[in-house]
Amino acid sequence: MTLYSLLRPLIFRIPAEPAHRLTIRGLGLSQTNGRAAPTPTLAQRVGGIAFPNPVGMAPGFDKNAEVPDAMLGMGFGFVEVGTVTPLPQEGNPKPRLFRLTEDRAVINRMGFNNEGAQAVTRRLVRRRETGAHGLPGVVGVNIGANKDSPDRIADYAQMTRQMAPLASYITVNISSPNTPGLRTLQDEGALSALLDAVIEARDSMPTPIFLKLAPDLEASDIDGICRIALEKKLAALIVSNTTVSRPPLQSRHASEAGGLSGEPLRELALQRLRDFRKASGGAIPLIGVGGIATVEDAWTRIRAGASLIQIYSAMVYEGPGLARTLVAGLERKVREAGLTSIAEAVGSE
Repeated sequence: MTLYSLLRPLIFRIPAEPAHRLTIRGLGLSQTNGRAAPTPTLAQRVGGIAFPNPVGMAPGFDKNAEVPDAMLGMGFGFVEVGTVTPLPQEGNPKPRLFRLTEDRAVINRMGFNNEGAQAVTRRLVRRRETGAHGLPGVVGVNIGANKDSPDRIADYAQMTRQMAPLASYITVNISSPNTPGLRTLQDEGALSALLDAVIEARDSMPTPIFLKLAPDLEASDIDGICRIALEKKLAALIVSNTTVSRPPLQSRHASEAGGLSGEPLRELALQRLRDFRKASGGAIPLIGVGGIATVEDAWTRIRAGASLIQIYSAMVYEGPGLARTLVAGLERKVREAGLTSIAEAVGSE
């Protein structure tokens, strides 16, 4: 039994969002800054970036780039901060974050609440200037549009210009269900125009562009997105965001509006990953997200086609040691499979 499993009943007495803020404050005060040492069999390159291991922290945890180095110090191979929008915004009315404990799940309708591009830029500049405790580490920035923006594509272009010099990679997030109308940017025509604007705004910066997608897509959507992603030479697709669908759930919070994540998302996110692998013919790297809580989950996602994975909701239930557990377990899986590198396992199912 871990220390976290003993403390969890006490932590769960605090509502989800205040508990999250306390966690961020605690990490900000901690001295756990450091780097995940590259694990030779797990290290690989995606989008030209050298990832020391394939286990990443998904966005939504560190929305304002307050503690990326503390997270890297907990064993993550990479951390994605955000979602960041040009202007600060409060997000949706509270309560808007719910633990579905019986289902090992989370529902959120946060609505891109964040301190805005200026605040995040200041922190990323300061991180770079202070040397950020040695090596820079892989820190991506997830970008979005303001809810009341008259021109959402212009917001993404502005965010790209501002973040490209500071981020290891940029993720274009058009798949949150909590900003009305945002997912329409996944339609082929809108997506093509959006990516053209983002690529133009990146200018000559080499910063790779990732695209984050919803699990609630039809087969025809997937084919079109893959076609555009290959045409625009995107560095990776992130599959997937939270779902608006509702499988059978036990929690009293099951009927709350918002995006569902955690264990009930696992099979849907895995299937979407397989769909994108098939539609792209393995020609574009994939990052698997959604319902990954165990070494077996992570290994299954990699064998289904994910070069990297990200976690978040599972940490609510498993605690902060999950990243190291997954890294050690994946290293063992590679060894047991008789492989020299995890890259050999990608898409091998």
